[in-house]
Amino acid sequence: MAVPLAYSWRNLMTRRVTTALTAGGMALVVFVFTATLMLAEGLRLTLVATGSPGNVIVLRKGSETEVQSGIERPAASVMTVRPEVATGADGRPLAARESVVLIGLTKKSTGKTSNVVIRGTEPASLALRPQVRLAAGRLPRPGSPEIMVGTVVAKGFERAGIGDSLRFGKRDWTIVGIFDAGHTGFSSEIWGDADQLMPAFGRGAYSIVVAALREPGLFGAYKEAVEADPRLQAEVWNEVRYYEKQSDMMRKFLTVLGVALTAIFSLGAMIGATITMYSAVANRVPEIGTLRALGFSRGSILAAFLLESLFLGLLGGLCGVALAGGLSFLTFSTTNFQTFSELAFRFALAPWIVALSLAFSLVMGVVGGFLPAVRAARLNIVSALRQA
Repeated sequence: MAVPLAYSWRNLMTRRVTTALTAGGMALVVFVFTATLMLAEGLRLTLVATGSPGNVIVLRKGSETEVQSGIERPAASVMTVRPEVATGADGRPLAARESVVLIGLTKKSTGKTSNVVIRGTEPASLALRPQVRLAAGRLPRPGSPEIMVGTVVAKGFERAGIGDSLRFGKRDWTIVGIFDAGHTGFSSEIWGDADQLMPAFGRGAYSIVVAALREPGLFGAYKEAVEADPRLQAEVWNEVRYYEKQSDMMRKFLTVLGVALTAIFSLGAMIGATITMYSAVANRVPEIGTLRALGFSRGSILAAFLLESLFLGLLGGLCGVALAGGLSFLTFSTTNFQTFSELAFRFALAPWIVALSLAFSLVMGVVGGFLPAVRAARLNIVSALRQA
């Protein structure tokens, strides 16, 4: 017959200090593991939210990022007037030719220079990005050296408020507005008129073309037509998939780093659990002998101690996930490895992260408690009762 579940739980509660210390060590390991996964998931969600499902983004063939891409003006014009492209309220194609350049700005927190994306836009750019809204000030006037900055730039960099001027491209640019793009990559950018920004940086070609399709099902037709035209030398992506791809390298780096750190820390946590369970077995030898004398099998004793170790791991896992959940209110800023520009994003706690973290904590509990459980199950009844 099986040992009742309450038996395993009560034994943990009678050793509250030891249980708390061991579970605390496991909680810290789970916290590191969960926080790393949250960071990687937050990066992915930020970049996915940057794109719109109904938009396509066109880059020069072979380009990995917008910064590397270059599309000549005649080619860009051809891409915007395709029949698959939707039309705006003014009857014009809902498409924008944009330039993307990096400049260095000084961060308020460190005083060091970090790269920031400057996006040269056209009037249709805002209509193509419904997540972008004006938070303060006004929109830059077309044909003028005026710019607006994302909320992350305004908060995190020096001289990035309304009325301030930034000097780049051998010109002074006046900040007239601050825009909020939510938890997307656009919040970490500066926007201005493409036809003003391109000459300032000595560029005669656009970086990308962004267009809204009349129907999502037209993506294949648009992609085939543009990529098959030898004059264009272009590559077409769904905008969401393109930005998701931008997160791949950074997500892999964060995940590998987190798993490596967790593997090292988990060894200490499992050793702690093993010591705790060995101590529990040593202190309860007569009790184990009594259970065997009452008819409980070796398998039942083994299961009872393994269950006790599982409870210990689950307790640590729940505490670790709860601690990591508090990170959801924090924003993390780092350099995107793909574009080498500053990118701010939040920690994101997804259901699959919770499930994986708790499963990891249970594995730590089983591994840490297995050998002590085997020792308890192999105790001789007579020898155990003699110690009573």
